[in-house]
Amino acid sequence: MTTPLPILPGETHLLYGQDQQWEFGAALARALPAGSLLFLEGELGAGKTTLTQGLVAALGFTEPVTSPTYALMNAYPTLAGRVLHVDAYRTRHPAELYEMDLEDLIAGSRLSVIEWGEALYADYPDAPIVRLLHVEGEPDVRRAERMR
Repeated sequence: MTTPLPILPGETHLLYGQDQQWEFGAALARALPAGSLLFLEGELGAGKTTLTQGLVAALGFTEPVTSPTYALMNAYPTLAGRVLHVDAYRTRHPAELYEMDLEDLIAGSRLSVIEWGEALYADYPDAPIVRLLHVEGEPDVRRAERMR
C-alpha cells in the first residue's frame, strides 16, 4: 500500500527552519514509491536543495548534497537506489535534458527530483509539483505549496 504524500494538492504547509525542510523532504521520500518523479519549484534560495538534502538523507545517502545548477544533474547512490537531482533552470529547451538521457536516468532511479522543470510538466503529468516560497518578514520560514 502506498503512503499518501505529506501534502495534498492545493495544501500549504509552513516549514520553520532548515530542520523542518529536511523533515518534510524525508517525509516525501518515505511516501513516494520507487521510480517516482517530484518537481520542485520556487524562488532562488527558497530551499529546494535543502528539501532535497532531507529527501536524499532519508534514503540513506550520507555525503553532501549540492545544487546541480551548473552540472544540471547530480546522481546520489542511496541505500534505496539512485536519486537523480536535476536543475533545469539554465536549460533553454527540455531537449537539452533529453539529450543527456533524462528518460533513462529517471527510469533507472529510485527517485528523481527536478527543480525548475515547468517545461517538463506535460511529459510527466502524474508527477507531484511542490513550490517553496519565502515568507515575507520571516527569513527562516518557507511556505510549501503542492500544485498537483
